[in-house]
Amino acid sequence: MRTFLRSVWHEPPAPHPPARVWRDWALVAVLVPLAVLEGAVRPDLPWRVLSVVIVVATVPTLLWRRTRPLLMITLAFAVTGVAPLVLHGAVLRSYTVAFVLILPYALIRWGSGRAAVVGMAVVLAKILLNAAFGQLSAGDVVAGFAVMSSAVALGVALRFRAGARLRELQQVKLLERERLARDLHDTVAHHVSAMAIRAQAGLATAPSNPEAATDALRVIEAEASRALAEMRGMVRILRLDEPADLAPGPSITDLERLAGKPRSGPAIEVGIAGDLGHIAPSIDSAIFRLAQESVTNARRHARHATRIEVRVSAGPTSVRLQVSDDGEPPPGKTTGGYGLIGMSERAGLLGGTFDAGPAPGRGWTVIAVLPRAGVTP
Repeated sequence: MRTFLRSVWHEPPAPHPPARVWRDWALVAVLVPLAVLEGAVRPDLPWRVLSVVIVVATVPTLLWRRTRPLLMITLAFAVTGVAPLVLHGAVLRSYTVAFVLILPYALIRWGSGRAAVVGMAVVLAKILLNAAFGQLSAGDVVAGFAVMSSAVALGVALRFRAGARLRELQQVKLLERERLARDLHDTVAHHVSAMAIRAQAGLATAPSNPEAATDALRVIEAEASRALAEMRGMVRILRLDEPADLAPGPSITDLERLAGKPRSGPAIEVGIAGDLGHIAPSIDSAIFRLAQESVTNARRHARHATRIEVRVSAGPTSVRLQVSDDGEPPPGKTTGGYGLIGMSERAGLLGGTFDAGPAPGRGWTVIAVLPRAGVTP
């Protein structure tokens, strides 16, 4: 139990809380007139003007409920707690003031564990104080605890769900980094092998043909420079020390294997244009991986698709990949899943850009643009 309480106390705040969005301003714009309207149409509301002023004064706490949840819940519940003193013993009976239930939810959802404990203590003190002064009956206290517990439970559930999704996203990115590091490992192994072969050739021909040995040294220098650049990129990307698969990585020319009409599913058309020479091996392999993943996603998710087009255009400084289909995306699918996140991570690590979304009219399109030279050291 002590371990659990210590973990709750040291729980950090939720990462990247949104400051204010248009929905917050819309909520304030609705609640303020609603509080004024309630004061105008409810003659049974004690001290109507003061009640409306108190409610309107606490509404702006919603604007900072994510970035300053403890401060906002303390202000709101302190104001509503001392309201009976201002209203000469009358309880604040405005229906609009129910919006304060959003604040405990926001505290649990976005605040740290320490802030949550302190904030809930403030809420508990407010309820018990009102009950001690006879302003709340036993039934009201029980109902208040029930409603507050529901808000807290909702905050805990959504916080846990967001944390689980964040961990899954991090795992996807980590796996993509490992795959890219393995591809870079293959590239480095290729360069080192080339250096070893040229060094052996240079040693063999040095006595009889010094010029050939000099040429071998130039090749070794060039290969070493490329290997060093790839190694720097691999060190920047790699996060886990796992054995790399030394099998040769695929390249853009291997995309031709995807073309054709499978026994089931849409036909796949592959088009490659431009000069494919002198493309960094990491980019060569990445274009294939991105295209392969995009085709797999299209075959799996595009409903009623009859054609998948894969287009690769190699320009002077970059390589552009576009994969599109003529199917219908699943209902409500406007953003990508974990597969797209992994592809975006790979493109970004290689200094490129990645975009995926519904095509105008029909279908889904994936576009990736990567630099020909690969990872910049």
